[in-house]
Amino acid sequence: MLPFAPGPVLDMACGRMRVEVAPEAGGRIAQIRRDGVAQLAGFDASNTAMIGWGCYPMLPWAGRVRNGAFEFGGEHHQLPLNLGAHSIHGVGFAMPWQVEFHDARLLELSLALPQDRRWPFGGSARQRIELDGDSLMLRLSVQAATRPMPATLGWHPWFRKPSRLVFSPAAMYPRDRDGIATLPLAAPSAGPWDDCFVHDGTVVLENAGQSLSLESDCRHWVVYDEGALATCVEPQSGPPDAFNLEPFALMPGQTLSRWFRMGWADR
Repeated sequence: MLPFAPGPVLDMACGRMRVEVAPEAGGRIAQIRRDGVAQLAGFDASNTAMIGWGCYPMLPWAGRVRNGAFEFGGEHHQLPLNLGAHSIHGVGFAMPWQVEFHDARLLELSLALPQDRRWPFGGSARQRIELDGDSLMLRLSVQAATRPMPATLGWHPWFRKPSRLVFSPAAMYPRDRDGIATLPLAAPSAGPWDDCFVHDGTVVLENAGQSLSLESDCRHWVVYDEGALATCVEPQSGPPDAFNLEPFALMPGQTLSRWFRMGWADR
């Protein structure tokens, strides 16, 4: 995947927290700092791929779409492939977002989804990023335009490697030989993971001196902790390959929205 620099960043600040957002780099959070300590794996000379840094929105799909192919509305659709044989994480993370409002604690962004080979349905998306003390609240939505469309959304944060991950999911989607989620659900395996889980509740990342609690109204969580430098904990409205596995349709004008809260505390 091609290098993807942050470009201009917008700053947010509240108390001990500082947040940098890069609207032109997929509307992503480029970095979060608490007491000056970076919380995310950020863009640098060794980490330039657009898929691999910051915290970015995934829409109108999240995770892989198997072979980039799916059926919807009685038609076959083929998405461009951007991760080997598959299409991953939607189009929003690779497009510039429009700034609608910005001050020290609140940022609102919007995006007109394409209506071309990248995504044939059009539509629009919005983000709201709100900083309040040691808490960062993210809201994400996608809206269909004049025709029905499938939709999944979520967030992909690259957290710097924690000393401990506290996570007790109820079930997981087994992956096949292509690394794609499948059904039926199974009991969670032992980590390390690059898997999607069903989970209601909080996920906690612990480091010396602080804990980070993650909450969302999403029930699907993808956890990637195979890497040595970062751990991804990704709340999603549906599983990877949802267009084929568990399709969800938006009718014209209908909106899908979810929230994701990060909260820091001293230990």
